[in-house]
Amino acid sequence: MEDGSEFSQSVAQIVQRLRGSSLHSQLERQAKDCLHRPEIKLESLKEDVRNFLKTSGWEKKLQNAVYRELHVSVYLGSAAETPSRLPLISPQLPTCRPKAPAEHLKEPLAYMRKAQASWEKRVLKSLNSMSTELEVPLARKRPAAEQKELANKWNEMGTDEPDLSRFRPVYAPKDFLEVLISLRNPNHDSCEDVSTRSHWGLIQVPLNVRDVPQLRKAYSELSLSMGQLGIDDVGNIHPDLFEGDYVHVGKKVVAEQDSAAAQQYSRRGCPTGLRADLWALILNSTNQPQDVMHYEQLKAGVIQHGLLVDNLVYKDVKLTASNDDYYFVFEDFLYQVLLCFSRDTAVLEHFKYNSATPPKSFVHGELQRTAFVLFFFAVHLFETSACCPNRPDCCLCSVPRG
Repeated sequence: MEDGSEFSQSVAQIVQRLRGSSLHSQLERQAKDCLHRPEIKLESLKEDVRNFLKTSGWEKKLQNAVYRELHVSVYLGSAAETPSRLPLISPQLPTCRPKAPAEHLKEPLAYMRKAQASWEKRVLKSLNSMSTELEVPLARKRPAAEQKELANKWNEMGTDEPDLSRFRPVYAPKDFLEVLISLRNPNHDSCEDVSTRSHWGLIQVPLNVRDVPQLRKAYSELSLSMGQLGIDDVGNIHPDLFEGDYVHVGKKVVAEQDSAAAQQYSRRGCPTGLRADLWALILNSTNQPQDVMHYEQLKAGVIQHGLLVDNLVYKDVKLTASNDDYYFVFEDFLYQVLLCFSRDTAVLEHFKYNSATPPKSFVHGELQRTAFVLFFFAVHLFETSACCPNRPDCCLCSVPRG
């Protein structure tokens, strides 16, 4: 009974989220427009409209949207119900208990929440200190002349060479490593004798993780006995034959426009020519007119307002991507994407199921998100992986096996 109620609640949440999406309005519009078609009969109106949406491809789009929402729901549920974090309940005790606070569902371990809050406070202090020392506000409105200059060079921002020597990293990788090493579970007895386990790594956090057999089962597609695109040892199949057959199957997956099938297919590698279509399908990412308009609004926000973290983005890209033989051609795209989406308040939806707290700044009451400082050095390299068509170690081209 309890499982049925949780299932109904999950369905209701997904329906509520989709009801406010553009897909819902498009489905409504298509359903109304098809009423004028001759094959739609009044006596079988509901079934005929459903068949029309199915044959015209809208049912598949709805399935992909539900599949994407299920991934968010599963992520939130797994964060709260991993085996290492489930409370021990005696059979004699009643299972009904007060609902846990939202922050406890995002991160059930109290010492983890405390360490995270301390680290975020440290990052914010560093960011505010830099703003005070350099006399650069966290957010400001650009002068008209600066707005015009930025708009004119939007597609060639890589040619700009600003002086970024005054801007230092918000934190050093060594500082972050020290925080991870210092993590200790207060309920874990650390007074045991020195054993082999104490030499396995610097980070000694007791969490229940999958063992080797479980990992092999979960990632069976990475087995040495199975073909993996981009790897020479493809079992008993000749590399050329495997690649040709695999690409042929990939084209069928793209033609079907099925997100679940695309994700399963990509577990054995993404062909270079199909990578953009496959990853857009997996993420259920479409290029609708409203998406273009949203990007233009974000672009206008970049042109109108400058953030302190813009300088950190510039410096990060200049130190890494612009000096890379594979990534330098994407330098302008990196600036455009990172600068725009550092202002996208829609990204804050992610923090409904993630325990992190992004810093924010305001210009005349308007929210300007500055969450990129919480990430790590060379964050943009994850984005360039989706752009690079030839890099051999690209995480979207091939996956190493073990």
